[in-house]
Amino acid sequence: MRIVLLSGGSGKRLWPLSNDTRSKQFLKVLEGEDGQTESMVQRVWRQLKHTGLSGQATIATSKPQVEILRSQLGYEVDLVVEPERRDTFPAIALAAVYLYSVQGASLNETVVMLPVDPYVEESFFYKVTELEGVLDESGAELALIGVKPTHPSEKYGYIIPEQSGTKQQQRYAKVSRFQEKPREAEAAEMIEQSALWNCGVFAFKLNYLINLLISLELPIQYEEMLKQYSRLQKISFDYQVVEKARHIVVTPYEGYWKDLGTWNTLTDEMSTNIVGKGVMTNSTVNTHLINELNIPVCVLGVSNLIVATSPDGILVSEKEASSQIKELLKDSAERPMYEERRWGCYKVLDYTRNAKGEEVLTKRIIIEPNKNFSYQYHLKRNEVWTVVSGQGKFIMDGDLRALHQGDVIVIPAGGKHSVKALTELEIIEVQMGSELVEEDIVRIEMEWDNILQNCVNGGKTR
Repeated sequence: MRIVLLSGGSGKRLWPLSNDTRSKQFLKVLEGEDGQTESMVQRVWRQLKHTGLSGQATIATSKPQVEILRSQLGYEVDLVVEPERRDTFPAIALAAVYLYSVQGASLNETVVMLPVDPYVEESFFYKVTELEGVLDESGAELALIGVKPTHPSEKYGYIIPEQSGTKQQQRYAKVSRFQEKPREAEAAEMIEQSALWNCGVFAFKLNYLINLLISLELPIQYEEMLKQYSRLQKISFDYQVVEKARHIVVTPYEGYWKDLGTWNTLTDEMSTNIVGKGVMTNSTVNTHLINELNIPVCVLGVSNLIVATSPDGILVSEKEASSQIKELLKDSAERPMYEERRWGCYKVLDYTRNAKGEEVLTKRIIIEPNKNFSYQYHLKRNEVWTVVSGQGKFIMDGDLRALHQGDVIVIPAGGKHSVKALTELEIIEVQMGSELVEEDIVRIEMEWDNILQNCVNGGKTR
């Protein structure tokens, strides 16, 4: 059995902490085993390790999320990366082709698709392993997991099974239909008919999807799929596959499951009411403060609120109203002001245009010990670095030198450069140019040993 965790989307439902590159699954607001904060994706990966499933797992993601996945999970995690975001069917098709033509998975192998951010107990993942047997026994095209509802909720979609005429507990049932987010009264009626919450987990035999791609005249070799990816229709897996499947079964799960998709649901699972610098009065009830800014925030005498601050913005909202954020910000196209990378993180401090019409962007960059930038250059911008603290090694155009607190480095457009932190390294970077975008990075080498071997003139240090 192979497991594919879907982590391709961007999100604004947890703004201002979530943005186009840091979706909800990457927010470190949950309590981990060691008492440190962890993200949803870190929690899920830890659970997969504990249940012995991480070696069978691949994460399907998009280019903007690769750096943060490497930062939070390391390099042991197997990734399949979309060249561009094109909805869930193209993403799942790419993952299936990757398993088939790169990893050499058997056509008879069971593939389980799993959201990257469910909030569940470890027993949920043992339920996932049952899907292979359910597919084999039922002969179904798709096998789903449905969560037994604890109450009639308007927040979730429902899976309605066919009525068997017996009250005996069954391992699985044939699916009659699906219902998206009904009203509470309708949800209560469906629960009486044994309806289950749709948690987005489904399985199929690999040959089912490979044969579908062949029928759609789409490539089944990974490199060719990458080349043709932009011509794939932007369509969800539900519309392209689920609605057309003739035989779908569902197996019930009775353990704890929750979708932490809004501030209201996420704060229910937080172990502390304050993350970051801040204070609250004793008269403040059921209010959570999450502060990513380096300034204190005081919350006085107000209840049932979420107060969240980050370089991207400030949110003060009643918890019940926090689900409206996505709609309010649907047309927003602001530059992400905070990002995690495989080498550390950065915050945008300022963005302006100077008198020459050039863009000017100022960042505070933190590089973790023994981590490094790629050996790279830019075509449309110059950079000036000021080392605030720490020690490192810096390369420009093959020349290697030591880097210390107080050093100022000028990097012209076209200058090939990289840096490695020996201790935690803090740099203030000022970019100036006609277009300050991520696409203006041309990477030559990624690993420091390769940079030293191929890019440094004789390895000399000054």
